[in-house]
Amino acid sequence: MRPMTQLYRHGVYRFLLTRQWLILALITLVLIPTMVELGFWQLHRHEHKVAQNALISHNLKARPVPVAGLTSPGHVVPRSDYWRAVTATGTYDEKHEVVVRRRTATDGAIGVHVLIPFDLKGGGTVMINRGWVPSAADQHAFPDVPAVPKGEVTVTGRLKADETTSASGIKDISDLPDRQVMLINSAQQAKLLSRPVLGGYIEQTGPEPKGDSPELIEAPDDGSIGPHMAYAVQWWLFAAGVPVGYVVLARREKRDRLAAAAEAAAQADAAEPEPAKA
Repeated sequence: MRPMTQLYRHGVYRFLLTRQWLILALITLVLIPTMVELGFWQLHRHEHKVAQNALISHNLKARPVPVAGLTSPGHVVPRSDYWRAVTATGTYDEKHEVVVRRRTATDGAIGVHVLIPFDLKGGGTVMINRGWVPSAADQHAFPDVPAVPKGEVTVTGRLKADETTSASGIKDISDLPDRQVMLINSAQQAKLLSRPVLGGYIEQTGPEPKGDSPELIEAPDDGSIGPHMAYAVQWWLFAAGVPVGYVVLARREKRDRLAAAAEAAAQADAAEPEPAKA
């Protein structure tokens, strides 16, 4: 039987039932829902970023309120109060100032954050992150930290939640040099101070320090939404392209097989002896 006739009789797409093509079909069926799910994951990240930007913008623009009105000892700062503009009036407790290791400046330099207890007028203590300074040359030494203003002052800042290892990914090392910590955590500081401390802490925005040291922490970005929506669309396009690619490959395989069959048929015709003349 001629190769072309045999190929059509058995079906030009029967190769799809071979092991190689069955595995390729299985991979295709797995990739499509996986890519669709990855697209929705990026979409959820986009929606989360948009909601977070709205929260940051709202809380930064809100009228500052006394910090004691939003938190108390043992209080867990809810997400709705993150970055809330707050004020605190009282005095710095410079004697119990500590530094938080492995923190970055605006330009990416590695240093420390300066964390200090602030005794509120009328009672109570809140922790204040004064900002960034370079680390000491000797990691066991306390860095050079500018002195705080003496007497009663009013500090403005952003309310932040306590840092934890689970939320931040920062490992809390216990055997650090004196007056050095890894996390900004009010419960941890309350134990060190042996007195109650308001939950969360204040990220100081004012008054600005003399000589710009410590370097105040920049406000969080509330304008960028990131590339997550673009990534979501890309994943969905990939999901749509997978079956198209499978069909293209199958049609190409069919074309190659037909071409091979046609070539074999031509060679067979050429090999047939010519009928003898009478």
